[in-house]
Amino acid sequence: METARCKAFLYAAETGSITKAAEELSYTPSGVSQLIQAFENEIGAQLLHRDKRGVTLTEEGKRFIPVVRELLNNEAAIEQLSAEIRGLTVGTVNIAAYSSIATHWLPAVIKEFQKQYPGIEIRLHEGVRQEVEELLAAKKADLAFMSYKEPMNFEWIPLAEDPMLAVLCKSHPMAKRKKYPLKRCEEESFIMPAMGMDEDVTNMIRENGLNLEVAFQTHENFSAIAMIEQGLGMSIMNQLITDRLDYDVVKIPVDPPQHIALGIAISSLKNATPAVRKFVGMATEMLSNKD
Repeated sequence: METARCKAFLYAAETGSITKAAEELSYTPSGVSQLIQAFENEIGAQLLHRDKRGVTLTEEGKRFIPVVRELLNNEAAIEQLSAEIRGLTVGTVNIAAYSSIATHWLPAVIKEFQKQYPGIEIRLHEGVRQEVEELLAAKKADLAFMSYKEPMNFEWIPLAEDPMLAVLCKSHPMAKRKKYPLKRCEEESFIMPAMGMDEDVTNMIRENGLNLEVAFQTHENFSAIAMIEQGLGMSIMNQLITDRLDYDVVKIPVDPPQHIALGIAISSLKNATPAVRKFVGMATEMLSNKD
């Protein structure tokens, strides 16, 4: 099976356009169309619907996407290993991560990594846990920085425990306390971050049997904190999210203590490309037990 055909199919499916796929691959549109047609003939099934608006996956095409990604990832691993044997260090590392980790942890790791391996390209994708996990499962990401949750369907490398904090306005009656009773959330106007998609918060709420009155939902944590600063409510967030956000609020640990385990998820470290293994090694060394 020619990987050029696989690439043409994958790029067309991901961009929804033969023309855009041709631009990405430095081919002509007719060349990409011929490669895809040859791939479909080889498979014996139509993989893409074609119309004036572009291309979309057929049901058969959807089944082939993860397999094709894995094939191309394996090809990249062979190329990188060959380059490594020849004394060259090249490749690409696709990373999915929480925005908080991408903001506070990864810049230093990426800087040091590029210093040591300038020939390796880093691509970073940010999202909430569901998005990060989906990118890893679909093989669009080689590794993911996220929180641990059962069931964990990937290999897991723990890095740090991050405490959950109550974020309050300075005039809040609990603002001068050393701990915030978690049950008190039920008496508050709660501001829900990530439109209720932050699984670290929603899992904590469910596990502690809390019945909350959600006053507001925000897309971003910084907007939630800005609303808290104005006395519009309170929220619970993990500490890393709140770091370096310059708002005049109070952050105190919840009682009973709550933590999330942050780390690296990867489908298989053994089968990862040399570039990915090098990045995982450096990240683990730099971030393990990070305060």
